[in-house]
Amino acid sequence: MRICPILCCLLVLSLFPKTFGQSKKFRIHTVAFYNFENLFDTINDPNTFDEDWTPKGSQHWTYDKYQKKLDNLSRVLSEIGSTENPDAPTFIGGCEIENRGVLEDLIFQPKLADKEYGIIHFDSPDKRGIDVALLYRKRFFQPTSYANIPLYVYQDEYKSKNEKEENTDDLVMFSTKNKQVYTRDQLLVSGFLEGEEIHLIVNHWPSRSGGEQRSSPFREAAGTLNRKIIDSLQQINPNAKIITMGDLNDGPYNKSIKIALGAKAKKAEVPQFGVYNPFEEMQKKGMGTIAHRDAWDIFDQIMVSESVLKSDYSSFQFWKAGIYNKSFLVQTSGQFKGYPLRHSVTEIGFSDHFPVYIYLIKEKK
Repeated sequence: MRICPILCCLLVLSLFPKTFGQSKKFRIHTVAFYNFENLFDTINDPNTFDEDWTPKGSQHWTYDKYQKKLDNLSRVLSEIGSTENPDAPTFIGGCEIENRGVLEDLIFQPKLADKEYGIIHFDSPDKRGIDVALLYRKRFFQPTSYANIPLYVYQDEYKSKNEKEENTDDLVMFSTKNKQVYTRDQLLVSGFLEGEEIHLIVNHWPSRSGGEQRSSPFREAAGTLNRKIIDSLQQINPNAKIITMGDLNDGPYNKSIKIALGAKAKKAEVPQFGVYNPFEEMQKKGMGTIAHRDAWDIFDQIMVSESVLKSDYSSFQFWKAGIYNKSFLVQTSGQFKGYPLRHSVTEIGFSDHFPVYIYLIKEKK
């Protein structure tokens, strides 16, 4: 028997505050984010630096490899958050996406086709040709507006410090004309989740190319832009429900998130109009979504506005968050044993990041 996509489940007492009584029925939706790590088709786009991801490029990227990548991603996306919600996520934010075409190929994979995902995507200024996007279940969410909001940062902000280079293929590229950095826009989507207005922001902040400290001003600018978007939504509606998610290329403790965005680690510390980051406490416990030099960090985060932290659950509210790091997503041998199982020339993996998720729940009357 097929499970109802809007799960009206009996959630046991141990999972909820004691005030909930022995059992209540709740609707539950999963919000997920995943770095798809180089989701490229095999066609050379003359406007971007995607030559490596062609049959004659350094990755020897063939049709069969591309299809295997799509199958791998569709498996992950269909299962994120399944511990508490067996249905696929209602929202999936993604990054490192070449174009809309690869997303269309992805959502029609057998593991996802019956979920009926819609796509919201814009081409970004990134010269490698990678974008952000939002997939949403059309059955549950009706978008009313969406926009790609550019992040303007310039080479002059790139502070020169004696620092070891980060190992990344996400290089910082500048315009020779005006020194503007080619980076990803921030995607804002507004609409109604089962009749409740909600706003989602999907991010992929500038990389650590050149070193964490030298490139930090770019991500601090991204955090400031994110905060401005949230402020603008709250000026229109002080009770606006806002979720911001993405690969931020910074941990929850970095300036871009703690200062520029102003995110708090504990619900009790979140002021009116503030932002809660459930992943900061996970990071302090040594959990991670990405590994580098045998150290874990959480670059992939989902944060919510204070208006999504109410405790009465008469409308959709934040319940809890998690990192989806099942064993099939983990490298089992070699130098990078224990790391996320990423793509290599000899093996089509999943991603160098683990996906993250949160649950939104609402009491069923």
